[in-house]
Amino acid sequence: MTDRDDLRVRKALQGMPFPADRTQVISYATDRGERDEKTLAALRALPDRTFSTADDVVISVPQRP
Repeated sequence: MTDRDDLRVRKALQGMPFPADRTQVISYATDRGERDEKTLAALRALPDRTFSTADDVVISVPQRP
């Protein structure tokens, strides 16, 4: 994940109530109208677990090699 990807994910999750699981994170972003494929791909790559904050989501997105 690049710094720009980090910002995109944070923006997509603005106002999201936590804790939230992977499915809720993806649904929240898409329900808010997120259409950026890089952002959605980053969220879809999240591990299947519960996240406590948006920061937790950001650090959990797998890094690009």
